[in-house]
Amino acid sequence: MLFLYTTLMLLMSLVGYWDGPGEIHAMLEAAAICGSAGVIALLISRISHFELTTRQLFAVTTMSWCTMSLAGAVPLYLLMPGLSFTDAVFESVSGVTTTGATVLVGLENLPHTVLLWRALLQWMGGIGIIVLGIAILPFLQVGGMRLFKTESSDWSHKTMPKSRDLIRAIGIVYVALSLAAVFSYWLAGMTPFDAVVHAMTTVSTGGYSNYDASMGHYYQKPLILWLSSLLMLMSSLPFLLYTRMVRGDIKALFADTQVRGFLGFVLVMVVSMSLVRSIADHESWTDSITQATFNIVSIITTTGYASENYTSWDSFAVTMFFYLTFIGGCSGSTAGGMKFFRFQIALIMLKNQLRWMRHPRGIFTNRYNGQKVTDEIVRSVIAFSFYYGLTVAIIASGLSLLGIDFLTSVSGAASAVGNVGPGLGDVIGPDKNFAILPQAAKWLLSIGMLLGRLEIMTVVILFTPIFWRR
Repeated sequence: MLFLYTTLMLLMSLVGYWDGPGEIHAMLEAAAICGSAGVIALLISRISHFELTTRQLFAVTTMSWCTMSLAGAVPLYLLMPGLSFTDAVFESVSGVTTTGATVLVGLENLPHTVLLWRALLQWMGGIGIIVLGIAILPFLQVGGMRLFKTESSDWSHKTMPKSRDLIRAIGIVYVALSLAAVFSYWLAGMTPFDAVVHAMTTVSTGGYSNYDASMGHYYQKPLILWLSSLLMLMSSLPFLLYTRMVRGDIKALFADTQVRGFLGFVLVMVVSMSLVRSIADHESWTDSITQATFNIVSIITTTGYASENYTSWDSFAVTMFFYLTFIGGCSGSTAGGMKFFRFQIALIMLKNQLRWMRHPRGIFTNRYNGQKVTDEIVRSVIAFSFYYGLTVAIIASGLSLLGIDFLTSVSGAASAVGNVGPGLGDVIGPDKNFAILPQAAKWLLSIGMLLGRLEIMTVVILFTPIFWRR
């Protein structure tokens, strides 16, 4: 990971010619630091033979994301002399986990090198999240992800070549979607630089923008908002199904239970919010549906863009947006949150529970997407949901102890763990940022972002005695 980041920093030093020698030197210095750390790590860990075990994979997964976060903070710290180390780490963690919460202000005036590096962090984090979802979490049996086990989830030597082929195919789809986003944004009216940056942060469902107003900068260009809504939705669907479509299975995407349920839910929420807003605020139907679609899609896909301050709409809107913070997109996508399939499984379980209450001797099988949902998967989903809620509660309590108000604490914790970005209220709302929070709060939220991105239990297990026993 350190060598990969070193290469990216060397490439980014070329962008420094756009801004000046200061940016070039900062990126080269960052590359030297990360490259040296990589060489040292390589030299002290050289062994003749290494076999990756399940226990080691838990540790490697967590440490890889921590490494990416710290390495990503180095250029930010060097490029912006006034930026504290805490803020640099927070911005990097938010980028790598594709959360999109920012502590930077005056984005319009920042060097192109800084803006592009932030976007690149999210874009790299996005492809890492897809690989995490299809290859690592199913193998580690985290949070019910075993439902989506494929050959890429088997870490045996026999299947690794096929796994690499699948991951390569997903990478091609990811790059193709990113390029399509660049040209779409450019043709819709963005400058080439804005198109590149926003394409990377849209496809990764990260939400970093080049403007303090986020996508509100393009409020008068509804075509851009509609294009962004479509791209965010596409990026929140399973990339594995895109590869199947490319290989000839045209119906793979819309035949999937998770995809159909997710798109149906988004449609219901958009229509409901548009109607409420049109009636309550007496807005035109066109404006209502444009703003409702963009902001709902942005939150439910955990992208975190905002075209306006939706917390000022009405109390119903604030409540709905808070609920949407928890949902997230589909598994195997770049989106965060609890993932939509877990809510579908919960509904299936509740439905069968009602059947059992009526027919105690009946035998009812939990099935999802044509597969039998085993007791192992049910236990995993329940455990994940419990730890998810507990994590949000602990982080919110910690923020409250730091003197932060209730709404900011709860929405900030939910946004961090769900990798959404903006919170609610006057402090970290969609038209604000996280700069005003105390440093301890930023570290706490950074931990929350990493926990949420790694599905919590992947990290929690490292701190249990069971994990370390042989």
